[in-house]
Amino acid sequence: MKFLPLLIVILLPTAALAQNPSNKPPMVGDRPLVQVKPRPAKLAKPAKPQAMAVRLQACLEIEDGSKGRLDCYDAVVAPQPKPNAPVAKAVKDCRFTKEEDERLACFNGFVERIPKLPAS
Repeated sequence: MKFLPLLIVILLPTAALAQNPSNKPPMVGDRPLVQVKPRPAKLAKPAKPQAMAVRLQACLEIEDGSKGRLDCYDAVVAPQPKPNAPVAKAVKDCRFTKEEDERLACFNGFVERIPKLPAS
């Protein structure tokens, strides 16, 4: 029982002395301790937007006839199905086709005819 008050008497002043009561910065030798803050990460340059043709050609790497390829095409050209879709004259006209299989075939027909663009 006598041990607890003795421990408090020893630790309390030690804790009080460990705190720096003055507003002086901590010293290392005769110089103040400097805390180095991490530099903010350099912001990466935003990626140059790719041409629609390049993004559509990237979809060709996905298995043909799969839902994944159609989802890839739909991410580039958002679908807007119409009940009586006109005949597609350009790749953007494929978005009006309501049936998924027909839309996939429409996209494939146009994208496979696009000449490969040189990588820049």
